[in-house]
Amino acid sequence: MARGGNGCEATRRAWLDEAVRRIEADFNRSADTHLIHLPLPRYPGIDLYLKDESSHPTGSLKHRLARSLFLYALCNAWIGPGTTVIEASSGSTAVSEAYFARMLGLRFIAVVPASTAAPKLDAIRFHGGEIHAVDDPRSVYDVAHRLAAETGGHYLDQFTYAERATDWRGNNNIAESIFAQMAEERYPTPSWIVCGAGTGGTSATIGRFLRYRRHATRLCVADPEHSIFHRHFADRGETVLPEGCCSCIEGIGRPRVEPSFVPSVIDRMIPVADADSIGAMRALSRRLGRNVGGSTGTNLWACLRIVEEMAARGERGSIVTLLCDGGDRYACTYYQDAWLAERGIGWIDADGATTAALAG
Repeated sequence: MARGGNGCEATRRAWLDEAVRRIEADFNRSADTHLIHLPLPRYPGIDLYLKDESSHPTGSLKHRLARSLFLYALCNAWIGPGTTVIEASSGSTAVSEAYFARMLGLRFIAVVPASTAAPKLDAIRFHGGEIHAVDDPRSVYDVAHRLAAETGGHYLDQFTYAERATDWRGNNNIAESIFAQMAEERYPTPSWIVCGAGTGGTSATIGRFLRYRRHATRLCVADPEHSIFHRHFADRGETVLPEGCCSCIEGIGRPRVEPSFVPSVIDRMIPVADADSIGAMRALSRRLGRNVGGSTGTNLWACLRIVEEMAARGERGSIVTLLCDGGDRYACTYYQDAWLAERGIGWIDADGATTAALAG
């Protein structure tokens, strides 16, 4: 029943109910993502696992975030019938948000850096989204705010709301899924979970869950070398990168500390050079028989550092990390030797070192 007999309010509430139902029905049709055991014969007391987030309907870890952001905005009554939805994104979040916007019949505009890989832009358009490219990646926030004002729309703002849109206590979040899938493994409680940080939402969810459930597991965030997050973790006074300092690894690392980044729930951060991320990505892709994205390489490189440290101390245990997305979106960048050479990214040594670490 409409408050005060307002038919418009009743119509809006009915639309919102249907929107939430559609998103929940989509989730109900989806299976959980796989947890892949990656044997490490050189380290017989240590087990490594990859949580394969590339199997989501939109192909990346960001599918979880997009779903949470839409539900959060809907239940706060920030989105209604006819609302234009806007996001600032390096690509993958916008791909997933375009999917949900189309599901609800809403216009979606992605504000992206002009350097975003073309396959990501194609995927946004495939799901019905529009592209608004900007030359300066630091301007995406202001441009998204401006477009929201001009259209009377809603800026989802993943960089602010990612840490609060997901229920960190459970409700099928990624941390709860990892522990459920690890239950029958040799070391069911991981020594470490390793993830990256783009918004900070995933690390906040995992870190809070570990404390809430009183797990001994520690959280490590692997961060591109040219990102502010690991610098801020070491020194809270560091909040912005110097001009011109940036990473080529899309989806993780930021030039400024985002509101959604919660360093207090993180136990350790490992900075990773772009070349090491690419080399690890290439080696893992050969090992799996399918291509993965650059941020997965960042995660793996940090994992292998922890593996070596554990082995040196004679420790046994398990490590879980995220396979964030597939490599198809980077076919014209990370998998092109000429593209990497133009940017002076010498990845071959890291490829060799990772190959050796993963060798049987």
